[in-house]
Amino acid sequence: MGSYLSEREIAQLAPAEQAAFPSPVPTQLITNCEFNPLPQTSRQKQVESRIQELADQYGRRLGLDRRTFLRTACGMATAFVAMNDVYGPVFQVSPAEAAEPAAASDRASGTAKQFVFDDQLHFVRDDYKWEGITDLAKYAASHWVPELKKEPVGLGLDRYKFENFLKEIYLDSDTRVGLLSGAPFDNPDYWFLSNDQIKEAATTVNSIAGTRRLLFHSLITPKQPGWTEEVDRCIDVVRPTSWKGYTIGDPLSPKTTKYPWRLDDEQLMYPFYEKIAKAGITTICIHKGLLPMDYEQSIPGGVWRYADVEDLPKAAKDWPQITFVIYHSALRAFLEDPQAELDNFEKTGYIRWVSDLAAIPQKFGVNNVYCDVGTSFAISAIANPRFCAAMMGTLIKGLGHDHVFWGTDSVWYGSPQWQIEAFRRLEIPEDMQQKFGFAPLGPADGQVKSDILGYNGVRHYRLDLTEDLENDGFGRVKAAYLKDGQLRTNLAYGYVVPRG
Repeated sequence: MGSYLSEREIAQLAPAEQAAFPSPVPTQLITNCEFNPLPQTSRQKQVESRIQELADQYGRRLGLDRRTFLRTACGMATAFVAMNDVYGPVFQVSPAEAAEPAAASDRASGTAKQFVFDDQLHFVRDDYKWEGITDLAKYAASHWVPELKKEPVGLGLDRYKFENFLKEIYLDSDTRVGLLSGAPFDNPDYWFLSNDQIKEAATTVNSIAGTRRLLFHSLITPKQPGWTEEVDRCIDVVRPTSWKGYTIGDPLSPKTTKYPWRLDDEQLMYPFYEKIAKAGITTICIHKGLLPMDYEQSIPGGVWRYADVEDLPKAAKDWPQITFVIYHSALRAFLEDPQAELDNFEKTGYIRWVSDLAAIPQKFGVNNVYCDVGTSFAISAIANPRFCAAMMGTLIKGLGHDHVFWGTDSVWYGSPQWQIEAFRRLEIPEDMQQKFGFAPLGPADGQVKSDILGYNGVRHYRLDLTEDLENDGFGRVKAAYLKDGQLRTNLAYGYVVPRG
């Protein structure tokens, strides 16, 4: 997560937890400031209206007001019923789950113990003071969301900090194990966490749990002064689970960055690959895609091209012992009407940059290219779930479902539970399966979804499934938390285009 958007663009947005409808599944695009969120579309408005209608109908029967009903398991099911009503039958959901608490509870309990490994998580350090985030909330409070003045968390960063991170990830979702990430800005003061702090956070979480609940990255900054020395130090002292980098350079300001780089730069990157191969830390996660709306004009010198996957095939072929995980599946964020993106796919079978990524294994004969679906799944499921199905079908057909990692980019978007539920319920429509040769995703607890949600990460990162996560430090706290009848907040963090 960085901020590709200009101050002017950011000033036109509003905090999602205040300005968006508190639906179990967001009803408009939310950004973490890496891309421009489109205004709420007419179909998203239809979904929101349908959710409200059903919530009033079912909630009244249960003696619940709309807001309370939508925080229940029935409320979550209602959101998917409404999306099917508008977009067609893309999600596997029964109307009974929306109307009957017993049916909703049975469905939820049937998947509650499914192993979920999230390979892309974030929070910021306690003393983080980047004013770009807090000033945005203050601007919103002064102009269009006066309620923020009464809500201290809305004017600060508490929602992005450690305590809330633990709650949203380990208590309010089915996530069992995560991988803590970060973003390497040119200015170290803007880093959410330093490499040492990322490790310290993982150590703290695992100490509280008594199990291995949190893995962690070390960030790399190719071309920046001292970057190779920091790699050496991390190998010797930090010993990360894997590495993380942005080929675009500084994710805070790619429009002025001095440090873009390519994966296949033999002089710059190949010595790094040699070092990490020797050290046995051979997974490198690379941010691709998710550019601002005017990227071709606003990012000078064609630097935006560093965000596509053109540099991946040669590096993957030359370094088969290195695993390249492409974060966000290289999706170019929706810059036009999401329906136009779907229409283009329906005609051509091509999704910009995603299809290029998916084609690499067969085209270049490599088996060490993986993808992560963090943010890309979230925004496409909201924008147009049929497009989301097309994206997942494309990735699985090209890379293999065993090369797709589950990620959510939380805690930027609040609790990841709605994303987990959306994927568990998503199915590729039959006509799309037949036309493009996609295999069905299958049931929530079937092999494809179980592997993507968790077991691919288990195998790759050698997680110990014999650890008793039900009764570790977090397992015990979560059991008490659920016993108290805590309901999800339905808050989606990040920023949205205010509705008129």
